[in-house]
Amino acid sequence: MSYAMEQPIASRASESARAGFIRRTYAHLAGAILAFAALELLFFQVFFPDQESATRFVRSIFGQPASMIVLLLLFIGVGWLASSWASSDVSRGLQYLGLSVYVVLEAIIFLPLLLIATYYVPNGQNIIPTAGILTLGMFAGLTVSVFVTGKDYSFLGPILSIGMLIALAVAIAGMLFGFTLGLLFSFAMVALASGYILYDTSNVIHHYRTDQHVAAALALFASVALLFYYILRILIQLSANGRD
Repeated sequence: MSYAMEQPIASRASESARAGFIRRTYAHLAGAILAFAALELLFFQVFFPDQESATRFVRSIFGQPASMIVLLLLFIGVGWLASSWASSDVSRGLQYLGLSVYVVLEAIIFLPLLLIATYYVPNGQNIIPTAGILTLGMFAGLTVSVFVTGKDYSFLGPILSIGMLIALAVAIAGMLFGFTLGLLFSFAMVALASGYILYDTSNVIHHYRTDQHVAAALALFASVALLFYYILRILIQLSANGRD
């Protein structure tokens, strides 16, 4: 009997096995989110305790015209690599390594934006928790809608991939032609991230095997991180526009 047959997909597993898989998936997702928050707190306390140290780092990142492209490529490339590790049938340790690497790299990717929110935006201390609450609220709403309806959103996969490629193309065009990626782009990315949450959640219900809770948690974490990033970006842009 094949390994895949021994570990059936969740939709064909027994009720107890399916429930256990879902609990493990969301427990690992919660752990990844808490680890991400702890890393950000550590980075702030150790490396960026004041505005001067933050300024040097932010300028080194956003002073480069290709910074947005690099960030998008990191979202895509690191996510693909970590997901392939987390989906591995060979080693559970490799699966956890993939999830751990992705959480650490996401924490690094987020640093410039969190520093801007903290040190350069009016009421920045409130913007970050507000973005977190909005992100968790949207995630919860989308998750509940998938579990209640039981709809399979796997058809969104190719659409979402094309959407991410379009976003990358827009970022490259912005670098080449000198226009900024404003609120419209950020709202479009929020919509894209919401689509990924629908897609990933339906995969948890319909397509992951009951032993793939690490891979499922990583996919969900990647989507939540993308959503949080652009909600935070929107709040920063709105705050900056209000100040002007």
